[in-house]
Amino acid sequence: MSTFITKNETTLAEKVNITEDTLTVDLDDGRTISVPLSWFPRLLHGSKQERDNWLLIGKGEGIHWPDLDEDINVDGLLEGTPSQESQKSFQKWLESHKTG
Repeated sequence: MSTFITKNETTLAEKVNITEDTLTVDLDDGRTISVPLSWFPRLLHGSKQERDNWLLIGKGEGIHWPDLDEDINVDGLLEGTPSQESQKSFQKWLESHKTG
């Protein structure tokens, strides 16, 4: 009996760019993925300075924006998954962000 084992490699982010309406991520396998910024309301409502303050987490498995308390997983981007934050949670964040 033979066994087939697949190698489970994780695609990693290398670079992030945000325009007024698009999040673009360069991946370590040579692909570039772009998604609408509207998928991530915290990024959409953040200032340019807040959006530009990002760091890779998990060696590039995700992206974190400390000023916006936002984390995005590369696998989620590749699957086409927008933010899963509830409207109630986002509204609470938005109110605190406006006053903070």
